[in-house]
Amino acid sequence: MRPSGRSFNEMREVSFETGVNRYAEGSCLVKFGNTHVLCTASWDESVPPWMRNSGKGWVTAEYNMLPRATHTRGRRERDKGPGGRTQEIQRLIGRSLRAVVDMQALGERQILIDCDVIQADGGTRTASITGAYVALRQAVEWAKSNGIIKNDPITDTVAAISCGLYNGSPVVDLDYDEDSSAQADANFVFTGSGGIVEVQGTAEGDPFSEEQFTTLLSLARRACDELTQKQKETA
Repeated sequence: MRPSGRSFNEMREVSFETGVNRYAEGSCLVKFGNTHVLCTASWDESVPPWMRNSGKGWVTAEYNMLPRATHTRGRRERDKGPGGRTQEIQRLIGRSLRAVVDMQALGERQILIDCDVIQADGGTRTASITGAYVALRQAVEWAKSNGIIKNDPITDTVAAISCGLYNGSPVVDLDYDEDSSAQADANFVFTGSGGIVEVQGTAEGDPFSEEQFTTLLSLARRACDELTQKQKETA
């Protein structure tokens, strides 16, 4: 039995609320159970120096966890600089979104994604990716309606989910209680058309088998199909 009482293939309740930031061109408050992340997408009519005169745009992301997002207060990273975990997660978010954006169609401008974890209960990176796509979609629609771009640069949807082995059984969408004691955990990023963007998997003790990995992959694909549908209904 999972601590939450969910079945092995049951995600937490997922919701997307758009337009939660009046100033950002795109915004989404995504909730995976008790994990809540505010995602915003901002347009910038410039690109990084190394991309100038390339005719292509860029999508990048920053990730941050608010001080009291967890059981105990953490220091703001502005005081100590972004740690290795933060850098790894924000690079993952950026890679995931760039996988579904045509940089040529974007032109020489960039979209800046900010993912701020308001409350953490496991799966913050996967929630961030899934919510960031919705914010990105909103920002692109804003740009189209304001005549900034004519062609849609987004080529597909993208969503992410965590899976793992809890008490020896494969389960989907780990919360903190499961993640902190899982025998293995993995994060999967899929496009809406079924392409795999990234897989991160780690055994916390004994190695897990190829058969178990295949089961986790299957659980993740089904969950991301559901997330994709929810994204389309929202954005």
